Amino acid sequence: MDKQQLKAFICVFEERNITRAAQLLSLTQPALSATIKALEDDLGIPLFIRKTRGVDVTEDARVLYPHARRMINDMAALASRFRKRQDKTPLTIGIEHDIASSHLVTLLEKARTTMPDVLLTLDPGCTGDIRLGCESLRCEDELFIPLFDENYELVFPATHPLNQESALTIEQLHDQSWVMLPTHDSHQRFLPFYGASASTPAANAGNFMLALDLVEADFGLTIAPKPLIETRCDLASRPLPGHPLMRRIGICYAVQALENPAIEQLLKGLSV
Repeated sequence: MDKQQLKAFICVFEERNITRAAQLLSLTQPALSATIKALEDDLGIPLFIRKTRGVDVTEDARVLYPHARRMINDMAALASRFRKRQDKTPLTIGIEHDIASSHLVTLLEKARTTMPDVLLTLDPGCTGDIRLGCESLRCEDELFIPLFDENYELVFPATHPLNQESALTIEQLHDQSWVMLPTHDSHQRFLPFYGASASTPAANAGNFMLALDLVEADFGLTIAPKPLIETRCDLASRPLPGHPLMRRIGICYAVQALENPAIEQLLKGLSV
């Protein structure tokens, strides 16, 4: 008993006529009759009583009909489920280090509503069809869509004496113990806050998340984007003295990426 036999049975059962059922199924009448005969042989029972004009159904056929209907519907639903998965357009988004979870969730919510037929993959680092990252780290030939502006803040353990200061000057920071990020693109921008301490760091980190780990372990102060600090319950922060510093987070992409309709659709949605 296969799908073709069940569909043939259902059509003949509903039409009560071999000729009309054959036309609906785009089969010849002998081919349809052979299919029904094969099903009857498999089940070992007659399903139809041939008459001069049309057919009558047997009691066994009445029992089989709802089961056959359900089986055909289940097959169609199963095929549709996997077909939809295969028909989805693949899209990989690279997520650079030090991106706040709140920003990523905002992007994913937008992607889910604007690209329901996309199979989304997230990969860490500078990879993917497009990536969520910092504007200062985009490649020379890439375009950039800004999404979030983040202020840099001074970070320290909640019990640090600086938490009690009403106001801060840059000079007050020069004799502090610092967790620095010497290989990070932001390092040069932070040097005025380090002062003479720039040559004697308390510890070094390769990214902001690791720097915050060191601050939580009481190695010293650091500077980090505010959204990353807000997830750390044991840390306190305050605006940097003097002119504020900020960074911009958004989508980095090459012009060629727009050849993928899913990317074009997402970027249009983000620009609204």
